[in-house]
Amino acid sequence: MKQATSRRSTRLSDLIMREIAQMLVEDVTDPRLELVTISGVALNTDLSVAKVFYTLHGDAARLAAAAAGLEHAKGFMRGLLGRRLKIKFIPELRFERDSFLEDMVYARPDA
Repeated sequence: MKQATSRRSTRLSDLIMREIAQMLVEDVTDPRLELVTISGVALNTDLSVAKVFYTLHGDAARLAAAAAGLEHAKGFMRGLLGRRLKIKFIPELRFERDSFLEDMVYARPDA
């Protein structure tokens, strides 16, 4: 996915990130999504796809459950985004786990 770099796409991705984070706290009641943190959003060049990065700590079962919960809730969240953002086209949401911080903190130094 080629990422957009315009000012509009940057503003829209920041807005989507804030709204989805707020939805996870206030609107989504799925217990699998507790402690999921939205770390960023990247839009493609035509603003039709939003790749939403999230972080979560836990074992493989917890990570799989959270991924399933996000996939299950993405239609609901996209609908809420449509009502809150008041833009003509709401991008498709694709969730991807962001392991950057874990890789940086828990990476073993090269011997």
